[in-house]
Amino acid sequence: DGDFAVLETAFYDAEQLSPAGSVYWRNHQEGLEDNLDSKIFAPLDLLLEEQPAFIPGYLSYTEALRDRNRIDEAVEIVTLGTTRYPNEPPLVDVAVEVQNEAEQWLEASLTARQFAVFNPDHPRSEEFLQLADENWERYQSHLRSKLTQNAIANVLTGAAGFVLTGNLGGPISAVQSSMLLMRGENRVGEVYTNRILEQAPLVEDEEVLSYVREVGNKLTEVAGRDEFNYEFHVILEEDLNAFALPGGKIFVNAGAILKTNSEAEFAGLLAHEISHAVLSHGFQLVTQGQLTASVVQFVPYVGGLATNVLVFSYSRDMERQADHLGTRILSASGYASDGMRNLMETLGEQDNPSPPQWLSTHPDTENRVRYLEALILNNDYDRYRYEGVEEHTRIRERVAEILAAEEEEEEEE
Repeated sequence: DGDFAVLETAFYDAEQLSPAGSVYWRNHQEGLEDNLDSKIFAPLDLLLEEQPAFIPGYLSYTEALRDRNRIDEAVEIVTLGTTRYPNEPPLVDVAVEVQNEAEQWLEASLTARQFAVFNPDHPRSEEFLQLADENWERYQSHLRSKLTQNAIANVLTGAAGFVLTGNLGGPISAVQSSMLLMRGENRVGEVYTNRILEQAPLVEDEEVLSYVREVGNKLTEVAGRDEFNYEFHVILEEDLNAFALPGGKIFVNAGAILKTNSEAEFAGLLAHEISHAVLSHGFQLVTQGQLTASVVQFVPYVGGLATNVLVFSYSRDMERQADHLGTRILSASGYASDGMRNLMETLGEQDNPSPPQWLSTHPDTENRVRYLEALILNNDYDRYRYEGVEEHTRIRERVAEILAAEEEEEEEE
């Protein structure tokens, strides 16, 4: 239940700790002086559970683990901190350092880039972008080394490389996988986008496509990652679903237009998926060899057509980050900032034993509604800006006609 709980504001001053927190922090300091592991770590576990907003707790915990050469555990602790508090430079600094020590260069690159994306106006934003680029180069060098040593099967967790099943043209070999990863997110996204476009039934109505692209482009203008070639495609499917491939390739079902009540709600859905791309979540799963393990199986299209829908199984931490950034993007684009929140509430209220596919991979709606409400209030995002009900209703009616015509055609066959 706590995955999407509202977090306290980060703080650094030990004077602000609760009485219990002060005791834990003092015991930890004594443990450091006495060099007793039991007194160093147990109090910090209690402290971070009691007051997770106390940033020095993560920093001291990480430093103590590094001193003992427990690098993997240090990565876990500092990553917990940056996930909860992605806007704190001291945490990001240490996270990048520790990820480098663990030779997790891709993760270090993403950690630095995510700070810059969340905080484009921060005085250190450019510095973190440079760090991101440096670590990306290290990651690519690592991949080249693996290729040179003919150790391709070890480049990705899972000897098969990353393999798309279903009717999208068969598997890609481990060698091809590694070469694709070296070329980056844009190329990975392009390869699989082309495969999906060859097989999936698509909405070709120019009025609908123009609407989706107009909404999407409005969001990407403020989303960052200008190096991406953003694309928006509409799959002829009545279920509410959307997904993002690496490099900003966004797919949305026609049903997502049909089942949202306003342009702001639909934009909230797109902003969330755009955020997954901006934060490199899909690419991260791919590099971990999870495109097979972490992707919901391709689901046969209603009516028996040979098409499938791709859904990444993101972690709760990734979902929190996409909620956070997506709401900021929505607000910065001029939409009512509660579009995503309203969509989650609408879906959560539906008494449906078979929830929309998108909702089934984005669980915990009740807590997320509360979390999104707090996010909007704490950041003073405007809930009373553009809703776009009239235009959205017109496009919904057009989509309903298209889906009805498709269903009629299937019945005739």
